[in-house]
Amino acid sequence: MRILYHLPLCPFSRKIRLIMAEKRLSFELMTEAVWKKRDEFLSMNPAGTVPVLVEETGLAICDSYAISEYLEEAYPDTLLMGRTLAERVEVRRLVAWFDDKFNREITRNLLFEKMFKRLFGNSNPNAQALREGYQNIKFHLDYIAYLAENRVWLAGNNLSIADFAAAAHLSSLDYIGDINWDKYPMVKDWYVRIKSRPSFRALLNDRISGVVPPKYYADLDF
Repeated sequence: MRILYHLPLCPFSRKIRLIMAEKRLSFELMTEAVWKKRDEFLSMNPAGTVPVLVEETGLAICDSYAISEYLEEAYPDTLLMGRTLAERVEVRRLVAWFDDKFNREITRNLLFEKMFKRLFGNSNPNAQALREGYQNIKFHLDYIAYLAENRVWLAGNNLSIADFAAAAHLSSLDYIGDINWDKYPMVKDWYVRIKSRPSFRALLNDRISGVVPPKYYADLDF
């Protein structure tokens, strides 16, 4: 059995879970408390971060970008990286947008400050970081709305890893109630479509001890 080492609200882990579920690959989830720095885990990934995918052969793949590229090459029956060179370029651009820019400007400022600082035993949330996160999210949601209004899916005509990268970050923020969906109907409509896919259901069942998500979090149509 494949094993995916993850954290439930980690958007990078969620992205890989969505890709694997969409490709109908069976796997076992193992929650990894990365702050404990287990020697066994560090031997697989010296960076000490999740996700890490361990194949049935024992091959360990670290980093969500490397894992997603590996899954696309190893299991090509369901293509999620685009069908032409131009499509693949756009998918990779948007994945980088969400996993780099969105993560740096929003996810770190909101999800890390509110949730992961507590897990890591760090200090209280930084008020300036929270303010920046809430300010930055407006621009990003406007951009997602623009993409959703002008394309079938975010990167073009086909569902892709770009959609899963975006949905992974948004779903993690949605768990802590930081998305005002009513202000962004185009984003909400796109999210409903991807949220309703069978591959998304396991994420909607995630629960974090001591943190209750909004009532609409697991509703497929809000």
